[in-house]
Amino acid sequence: MASRLPKLLFFFLLLPVALGLAGWQGWAWWSWATAPIAPATESETDSTTDTVQIQISPGTSGQQIGRDLEAAGLIRSHVAWNFWSRWQDLQQDVTYQAGTYALSPTQSLQEIASQIRSGDVLQTAFTIPEGWTREQMAAAFEERGAFSAQAFLTATEQVPRDRFPWLPQAIPHLEGFLYPDTYLLPAESVTPEGMRDLMLERFEAIALPVYQQGNSDFSLLEWVTLASIVEREAVIPEERSEIAAVFNRRLAEEIPLGADPTVEYGLGVTQTPEQPLTLAQVNTPSPYNTYINVGLPPTPIANPGLPSLEASLNPPPTEFLYFVARYDGTHVFSRTLAEHEAAQAQIRDAIDGINP
Repeated sequence: MASRLPKLLFFFLLLPVALGLAGWQGWAWWSWATAPIAPATESETDSTTDTVQIQISPGTSGQQIGRDLEAAGLIRSHVAWNFWSRWQDLQQDVTYQAGTYALSPTQSLQEIASQIRSGDVLQTAFTIPEGWTREQMAAAFEERGAFSAQAFLTATEQVPRDRFPWLPQAIPHLEGFLYPDTYLLPAESVTPEGMRDLMLERFEAIALPVYQQGNSDFSLLEWVTLASIVEREAVIPEERSEIAAVFNRRLAEEIPLGADPTVEYGLGVTQTPEQPLTLAQVNTPSPYNTYINVGLPPTPIANPGLPSLEASLNPPPTEFLYFVARYDGTHVFSRTLAEHEAAQAQIRDAIDGINP
């Protein structure tokens, strides 16, 4: 009995040391396992070149996500990931969100887990320029691989008035109300209907309040239609208001607008300095031919931005009735038909001088 006492005493003296050593080793392992694989330096903090894209499909288990992250070199240990996930599940009832993520080895395990739990997915910027038509948008979406051009055109021929009751009645499509802007889209595929509704929501948030607070004599459809013509005619921002004023005066005096872009829209063509509209095209009957028809065309001819919408809401009085493009982005404004014809002749002579 006496001989065992020193051994027991030695064991009890050694036990705290062993437990402390095991605890230190566990803490050291946990610190290593959850730390970033490549800690960011000051010069790397703003860099995105070290990111890795990883896709998480719907229904993927937390354990599988951990294995995928480890295989991608984003975390050190899927075991540590599993421990962390289970501990988090005890704290709050949240799940990992499916999607494509841009993650970095400079992020800690906790930071990566938080990003995937919150659904902070990879997004791409898609800019729709002011003045684009539905056809131009459709072609751009198809080129980006989002969906087919025809699918978008079909979606924009469906008017979701149940969700957007402010849309005008009896319009055949949504031309004019697809707000041009820069949109952040998730890396996953976006449906044509989803993109359509996103643009309508942006119009509702930005453009519609301008109209509702503007006390305009135009209906919503007339306002957007006029703004779309101004958008296609105006190149220099400073001329938008004057162009809108000329059109407004011609509407009031029941003079045909004589706007080339409406003829182009009706015929599905685009004129250039080398290939302007022909006399035959200008004389071709169409609901959109504002050389033949008095008043506005039946629908907008493009999707105007806020500056053109604002310029067209309540155009100021003007002494001008005519304008003609110089093909450098500016226009010559005239009071009388004689002044207008003289300006046209001068511009033709200048072009002939450049291209004899």
